[in-house]
Amino acid sequence: MSTTKPAATTAVKGLAAIVGFLVLVEFASGILQGYYTPIYPQIAEHLSIHEGDINWFEAAQLIVSALCIPLLARLGDLVGHKKVLLISTAVTAVGSWWLAFAPGFTSFLLGWAIQGAYVVWLPLEIAIIHRRTRSSGRQELLTRRGAAILVGSLELAVIVGALTSGLLVDSLDMNVLLAMPAVVVTAVFFVILVGIEQAPGDDTGGGIDWAGLGLVTVALGVLMGGLVWLRLDGGGNLLGWLTILVSFAVFAAFWRFEARHPEPIVDVRLFSSSAQWPVQLTAFLFGVPVLGGQIPLSTYAQADPAVRGYGLGADSAFISTLIGLYVVTLAIGAFTLPLTTRLLGGVRRALVVACCLVGVGYLLWLPFHDHTWQALINMGIAGLGSGALVAALPAAAAAAAPPERTGIATGMTNGTKTVGGAIASAIFAIALTATGSLDATAEKVAPLSGYLTVWAVCAGASFLAALALLAAPKHAFSDAPAAPGVIPG
Repeated sequence: MSTTKPAATTAVKGLAAIVGFLVLVEFASGILQGYYTPIYPQIAEHLSIHEGDINWFEAAQLIVSALCIPLLARLGDLVGHKKVLLISTAVTAVGSWWLAFAPGFTSFLLGWAIQGAYVVWLPLEIAIIHRRTRSSGRQELLTRRGAAILVGSLELAVIVGALTSGLLVDSLDMNVLLAMPAVVVTAVFFVILVGIEQAPGDDTGGGIDWAGLGLVTVALGVLMGGLVWLRLDGGGNLLGWLTILVSFAVFAAFWRFEARHPEPIVDVRLFSSSAQWPVQLTAFLFGVPVLGGQIPLSTYAQADPAVRGYGLGADSAFISTLIGLYVVTLAIGAFTLPLTTRLLGGVRRALVVACCLVGVGYLLWLPFHDHTWQALINMGIAGLGSGALVAALPAAAAAAAPPERTGIATGMTNGTKTVGGAIASAIFAIALTATGSLDATAEKVAPLSGYLTVWAVCAGASFLAALALLAAPKHAFSDAPAAPGVIPG
């Protein structure tokens, strides 16, 4: 008794310092996620490309993000999460510097894809916190609180990044402007190097499942390729649909292979457990509104109702206000997660309520989409739920996994969310136009029914996520740590 309490106190004190350093990492992540959005037209002009070609950057980064998560998360469990966090930060820095000096579209596309390695930062950071609090006696509670702080910091940094680039775009050379995020990421590399303690990986068995990695790489690559075809050419593209069917066959082969492998790159036995699959399915469904619903929102808000009969006729200033409000409510949802968990009587209840908030926010778009104040209320409600989910899902995955699998479990919440967002993006493109283009200036503009479909799908996915969480056993979100090698549920 006398030895446990001081150890727990020391763990909590050390955790505060670690979270402080990780907040700086998430600040850099927020800068990357908010900095480029206001200056997309200027980037297109700088590269002498059409603004519609910016869509290729998003597609490339989604592909890299989905492919790198299983490898980096597995490496974290094997060699230590700090080492992999350093590697991914170095790769992100290389991509960011590449963007600053890329002379044309192809080179910029490659740099943008490489920069996507930052997607694994948050899962690795949560795995670091989860391991650091092991002797505290409050591991899951402290992990959730740490995750809430990190996500709140990220969302605030998104606002800082967007405001900074918007203010500087007219006064700085584009190369200098694009170099600023690279400076931030480079500085964060040394923050991690100095501020985060090194710990060995918890998983001491086996190595990298290269065959499994190859299969999931092919499966995700083929799936993303099919989605890109559908996104660009619309639902009538037969090649896109055939490619997606091929990806399903490869996924099936991958699942069978991983189920028999002693040290799989993706632990399908863990993900199919009763404690884990509801969390991963929730992350997949959450990707639909949080990643897939943003571009349609922007194009709808800018549509002129006098010309199209729908839209908000908003200018760029209101778009910035809408995005700012959404991000602020995301931060509020993340920061207040510990409080809402306590008030609602448990993590699962808090997550279910968060899913319902996102669903209600998008459901309100169906009858209320004619005025700017309605848009602010709708996205504010959705933002509160989204912030809580972004913070809680990786921590929930860690709680439902054995210690040696926390990295892969938390990492795949981002992976499944990315895939969900990519699929939603393609579906929404088909719903909005015949060509798959989301360009609001396209010759064939989107019908109002297309936007109604987008909002209905976002709402439906959110409510389905709430049902998925209800299917999880009660012990999945408990603070009792799982024994090494034991898959909960």
